[in-house]
Amino acid sequence: MKVKKIFAAVSTAALAAVALTACGKKDNSSSGDQALTWMEKTELQTMDISKATDETSFNQLNNVYEGLYRLGKNSKVENALATKTVESKDGKNWTFTLRKGAKWSNGDPVTAKDFVYSWQRTVDPKTGSQYTSLFSGIENADEITKGKKSPSTLGIKAVGDYKLEVKLEHRIPYFKLLMGFPLFFPQNQKTVEKSGSNYGTASKYQVYNGPFVQKGWTGSNLKWELVKNDSYWDKKDVKLKSIDYSIQKTPTTAYNLYQSGKLDAAVLDAQGTKQLKNQTGYTIRKKASTQYLSYNMAKRPEFKNAKLRQAISMAVDRPALANALGGANQVAKTLTAPGIVDIKGKDYVDYVETPKSEAYMKHDTKKARELYKEALKELGKTSLTFNLLGYDDDASKKATETLQSQLEDTLKDVNVHVQNIPKKTAIDKMVSGNFDVSFSGWSGDFADPITFLDLLTPDNAMNFGKWDNEKYNSLLADSKTTGDVNKRNHDLEDAEKILLEEQGVSPLFHQQEAWMVKPSVKGVIYNGAGASYNFKHAYVAK
Repeated sequence: MKVKKIFAAVSTAALAAVALTACGKKDNSSSGDQALTWMEKTELQTMDISKATDETSFNQLNNVYEGLYRLGKNSKVENALATKTVESKDGKNWTFTLRKGAKWSNGDPVTAKDFVYSWQRTVDPKTGSQYTSLFSGIENADEITKGKKSPSTLGIKAVGDYKLEVKLEHRIPYFKLLMGFPLFFPQNQKTVEKSGSNYGTASKYQVYNGPFVQKGWTGSNLKWELVKNDSYWDKKDVKLKSIDYSIQKTPTTAYNLYQSGKLDAAVLDAQGTKQLKNQTGYTIRKKASTQYLSYNMAKRPEFKNAKLRQAISMAVDRPALANALGGANQVAKTLTAPGIVDIKGKDYVDYVETPKSEAYMKHDTKKARELYKEALKELGKTSLTFNLLGYDDDASKKATETLQSQLEDTLKDVNVHVQNIPKKTAIDKMVSGNFDVSFSGWSGDFADPITFLDLLTPDNAMNFGKWDNEKYNSLLADSKTTGDVNKRNHDLEDAEKILLEEQGVSPLFHQQEAWMVKPSVKGVIYNGAGASYNFKHAYVAK
C-alpha cells in the first residue's frame, strides 16, 4: 500500500500540553554525580576505527579515542597527543612530537608505533575499510589500497616511541583537519590481534586512550555507557563520570523521556519543532550535512539517462519535504553543505550556485513531466518502477514516504516502492549495490568541500550509484595536487556545477536538527563537520 500523506506522530494539542508540563517541571539533571543521559538516532555500527563510516560510530570513537589533534569549537584544531608539529615548506613532510605519559586503558603506553599500525591496517585491502579515500595523497596510499604495494610502504614512520613522520605526495590543504578525525587515530596492535574478528564488535574487545571508555555495548543492543577513563593523560579536566547512551528512533518517545528526566537531550520531530521553539532548552544543531538521492546506475542502467535523473529531481518539492521533517532543515541547492568554508568573505556554495547549476534543483512539475516523457522515450519504456531504500528511523520513514508521494503525484507513470530497514543493513545494501534508488545522507568529515565532492569519484566506496564523469574526476584530481589556492577553489566549484547539472546524485536538503537540551548541561562542544560531539569538557551545572 502506497503512503500518500504524512501524519504528525502526536497531535498539536497533545504536544502543547506536554510543553506546558515542561514549563512547570523541575529540572533534576543537575543533582547527584556528574552524569549525562544522551541519545543517538540510529544503531552503533562498529567501534573499529578502520571500519567506521557512520555518524553514530564516529561520535563514539571521538570520545573514547584520541589522535594527534582534537577539534575544539568551530572545528579549531587543538593539540591532543601531538605536543609539537613541524611542517616542511612544500607541505609534503610533517613531523609530530608525541606526548609522553599517554596510556591505553590497559596500561600500555601510547606510542608512534600505534599510529603507524592503525594507518597501515586501515589502508590494507584485507581490512575492508570503506574510507581509504581519505588517505589519498599520503605517500603510496592509493597504490596500497589497490593492492599494488604493501601497507608497510605507506608514508608514515615511527622514529622512536614519541616522534612520528608523515610523507605526502603533494600538499593536502586540509591535512591538519584530517588528523582530528577518528579514522586517523591510533590503535593498540596487541588488542586488535588478540580480539581477532571480534575487534570492534563489542565494548569488551576494545582498549581506549581517550577521555572515556565504553562499557556495555554488545554489538546489537541499544544501550551502553561511557565512563571516565582513569588512564587518560588529561583526566583532571574530564568532569563527567559517565554518559548513559540509548538509541531513540522515534522523536516523540525521546521527548517523553526528556520530560520524565530520563534523557538530558532529545531530538525533535516536525511537530515538536513548531511547538517547542520558544521553550528553554530548545537548541538548533547546524550540521555540515546533506541528504540526497543516489541512483544505482550499475544495477539499473536506465538511471544513466541524465534526463530521468533530472526529472526525478525536479519532481521533488524540497521546501515541502524539509518542512515535513521539521528541525531547521535547509533546502539544498548544492551537494556541499553551506557554512563549511569561507572564500574571501563569501560562502563557497555561493560561488557554485548559478542559474544553470540550480536549474534541476527547483520544483517544476511541467518541466519534470516533459523530461520524464523524453527519458522514457529514449529508454523505450512507457513507465518506471523502482524501490526507494532508506533507514528505519522516524525521520527517514517520513522522508521516503513524502518522496514516494511527490514523485508518483508529479510523474504519474512511475511506481515507487519504499523500503525502510535498519541502518546497518541498508548501508550494506548500498555499498554492495543491492538497491535501485537510496535516500541517504553525508555529514562532512572536515571543513572543506572535498569531503562532499570526493564521494562521487570512481574509487570511493561511498559512490553507491557509481556515477562517473571524466571531467568531474579530472577537476577533483587537479584540486588535490595544485598548490594554487585560487585554482583549487575554481576546480572544486566547476566540479560541483557539473554534478548538479548532471544530477549525478540529487541533493535534497541540508540537515539541521532541533533538540531539547537541559540548561544544566554545559561545555559540550558540537561541530557540524567531523565527529559532532566532544564531551571532554562537558559537565552538569550545580
